[in-house]
Amino acid sequence: MTRRLVLWSGLDGWRAEAATVDLDAAGLQATGSQLGVDPLPYRLDYALSTYPDLATRSLQVQVTGDGWARRLRLDHDGAGGWRCDAGQDGRAPLPDAGGDAAAVRGALDCDLARSPLTNTMPIRRHALAERPGAADFLMAFVSVPDLGVHPSRQRYEHVRRTPQGAVVRFVDRGLFPGFTAELELDGDGLAVVYPELARRAG
Repeated sequence: MTRRLVLWSGLDGWRAEAATVDLDAAGLQATGSQLGVDPLPYRLDYALSTYPDLATRSLQVQVTGDGWARRLRLDHDGAGGWRCDAGQDGRAPLPDAGGDAAAVRGALDCDLARSPLTNTMPIRRHALAERPGAADFLMAFVSVPDLGVHPSRQRYEHVRRTPQGAVVRFVDRGLFPGFTAELELDGDGLAVVYPELARRAG
């Protein structure tokens, strides 16, 4: 088993994230925390687990702010079916947590907004850091800090190998059409630099 402690700092605003990531034949398991101030100060804690093929098994997220809190649990059956449970306490000027699980049916991966971690799963599953190729995906995108669940169409394209790992291009084809970024990855497929989002700290 490979166990990593990974720290990222935000490039598009003040934000910090720390994740403990386990990678082995059973898949990926991770716990992490993210601190941010946009659109209002929040602390987010998550637990992520996958199946051996790196499709998401479950994502549990809790967010707390000044006088409010939210929680979300996404469970995936491994074949494209999802269950979404959400709740919120207090009042915050944010959209409601949760969403329609049927809208993300067919997705294999979750995508936690503002976190570079969840890009790792589709890239590793399709070996896009190792050899030429490209793949299109439907993601169960979780917006932060409101914890809304949305369908998001995305594409990943191998660009080149590097001495440290690889560069893989991300193309948004849904929620933020036209956005692209060349992700610099380490040898485990974890982001070192995600342009306009985050950079590895330490």
